Amino acid sequence: MIFNVNGTPTYCYTGGKAFDAAQPTAIFIHGVLNDHSVWILQTRYLAHHGWNVLALDLPGHCRSGGEPPATVEEAADFVLALMDAAGLAQAALVGHSFGALIALEAAAQAPQRVSQLVLVGIAFPMRVSPALLEASVSAPMKALEMVNVFSRSTLAPPPSALGPGTWVYGASMALGRRVIASNSKSNVFYTGFKACDSYQNGLQAMARVTCPVLFVLGQLDQMTPPKAAQALIKLARDGRVVYLPGGHQQMNETPEEMLAALRGFLTKHEMG
Repeated sequence: MIFNVNGTPTYCYTGGKAFDAAQPTAIFIHGVLNDHSVWILQTRYLAHHGWNVLALDLPGHCRSGGEPPATVEEAADFVLALMDAAGLAQAALVGHSFGALIALEAAAQAPQRVSQLVLVGIAFPMRVSPALLEASVSAPMKALEMVNVFSRSTLAPPPSALGPGTWVYGASMALGRRVIASNSKSNVFYTGFKACDSYQNGLQAMARVTCPVLFVLGQLDQMTPPKAAQALIKLARDGRVVYLPGGHQQMNETPEEMLAALRGFLTKHEMG
């Protein structure tokens, strides 16, 4: 589904169901070098079990037009503008990694518009090594390999979200190459990592969040280790933490556990 947001087309996957703004709605926000497709299992389930879902492609990524957001604050503004374009007064926000920072900032900017907040693989500060930032410009394929190695607890997990025979590492490499190739004018790799590295408002943002918060953290996550989320967890007014057995790509490395955590939280705190 395409929405016009700030004058540019924005693609949102709806889980195979028609969008109905009258239903409870969850907006899914991907991380660096991802797109809407990383949420396929979770969004399809919710879309067929009473929820409206919008899994977006961030601006400048894949099916969405515009420039990639240079800061977390800019991306949060975009998410709120998307809600306006979709006619949503309120929604649950679900974000992964970079997307988790975006969801957190959006919930801080407009607390009354966010009913639930799910932060997957979040850390604050979310520092990116200078070597990786430099490689994202000078050697993006090498940097992509580095990211995918460190994003996983194993390179050959059991068949999961995409069915028997799926190579999750290889699929993620292919997705990263596709996201990079989707924008020949801007380096979405460097821009996303730089936005994560530069974001300084995490603690102040969490202090402003008023809705229930679910932290979904990978026990073996090397990109955003669980200890790096503890300061945010302490500030959450109504927080819950779930530790999953895998690494950073919880949506496709531990998809069933990710869905169970998400389903239980959203059902418990479902909008009236």
